[in-house]
Amino acid sequence: MTDTQHPHQERVLIIDSDPDRSRHFQTLLDFLGYRCEASDAGQVQRQDTLDLDAYAAIFVDNDEALRHHFLELNQKQKCQYPLVVMTDDPGNGEVAHLPYISAIGNHPDYRSLNRVLEKLRHHNRRERRRSNREIQNLIGCSPAIAEINRMIEQVANTSASVLIMGESGTGKEVIARNIHAHSDRRDKPFVPINCGAIPSELLESELFGHEKGAFTGAISARKGRFELADGGVIFLDEIGDMPLNMQVKLLRVLQERTYEKVGSNHSNKTDVRVIAATHRPLEDMIAKGSFREDLYYRLNVFPIEVPPLRERREDVPPLIDELIARIEREKRGTVRLTARAKQMLAQYDWPGNVRELANLIERLAILHPHDVVDVRDLPARYLSEEACQRLKEETEVLPAETPVAAPHSLPGGGLDLKQYLADIEVAMIEQALDETGNVVARAANLLGMRRTTLVEKMRKYAIER
Repeated sequence: MTDTQHPHQERVLIIDSDPDRSRHFQTLLDFLGYRCEASDAGQVQRQDTLDLDAYAAIFVDNDEALRHHFLELNQKQKCQYPLVVMTDDPGNGEVAHLPYISAIGNHPDYRSLNRVLEKLRHHNRRERRRSNREIQNLIGCSPAIAEINRMIEQVANTSASVLIMGESGTGKEVIARNIHAHSDRRDKPFVPINCGAIPSELLESELFGHEKGAFTGAISARKGRFELADGGVIFLDEIGDMPLNMQVKLLRVLQERTYEKVGSNHSNKTDVRVIAATHRPLEDMIAKGSFREDLYYRLNVFPIEVPPLRERREDVPPLIDELIARIEREKRGTVRLTARAKQMLAQYDWPGNVRELANLIERLAILHPHDVVDVRDLPARYLSEEACQRLKEETEVLPAETPVAAPHSLPGGGLDLKQYLADIEVAMIEQALDETGNVVARAANLLGMRRTTLVEKMRKYAIER
């Protein structure tokens, strides 16, 4: 294998039985700033030393065995590798049926090669977005989260209905999306609907659609969620809020796999997997007659219970890290929490669960952008009584108006007042930094100034911490 010296550039793999053509492509790609590597078909098929996911582009000759190998890989990994076939006839329609993103002639110029590379870049961005959006396990280190991730893998590639139960804000929709993302239906739609957020008289139309003139205001025909989700997944959130008359119609859809639009007598077939979620105790609702028992058993083929955040406190620190990383990915700033702050938040009961934690992290990122948040920076509601008392005792480190030490009288030879005041300022800044463990934000609070002002003064006086 050859490797040109571009250690920080994107990597390109060339799999070619023709050494002259391989050298030609390496020369062009090297000039364009890519890190080129060459391999043979046998090594790729063995996959003994190659990580194909690491390459921004893979140029291959039109070898039949290699073609079948990549077809199998695409199906197994549920992805499409960034393949470019090198061929005498790149315009041949046969190429469209192969596992390639593009085709290129054996001796291309820079312009045609750049066109192909731009197409690959677009493909790779789309693949990364899909991967980041869909294939993510639930965040946490607790046994409960490990068990839920295991259950997701078990049920994903089945057609079983799933019922997710847990308090509001625990991440029930995240679990539903993970099931969809790991399933064979991942390339089909995921359509959510909150059954409690839609008036009962409109819910049937939302689910099944309606024909023009079916009711007052129906000025045109409309597709329902089941039609939009055909081939994919419909997520029925807060299924416990669904009225009884709609429960009957949903049960029929689950049993017969058909539905009728409002205002129509025509039955439509549906191929939709149903995942439902609720924060209500459905078994208690069955006993009271407000939820149908037969529908419950249709939905509850594979139950997943999500414990509240207060019962898995060890998940709080990794969730904080993930929520901060999400803010950074979305370019909405950043913030950092000290270990003490994370430990304090782990002791809080979180009635709003993960949703409340996400809201807090977003608020901290707004209040303390690019800063370090310690316990004293957290809102009071998240602090224990002991922590509040301790912080109160620590608050008066420096009085609000500390008199600056000054000489009793002006020295006979006079003094450099500017330098004298600068020395005092440096001494106070260093003391504040020492007392706060070099946390600039806390030191700025002690000195009664903004963090940015303190940073500028530290730069002015060359104070490095």
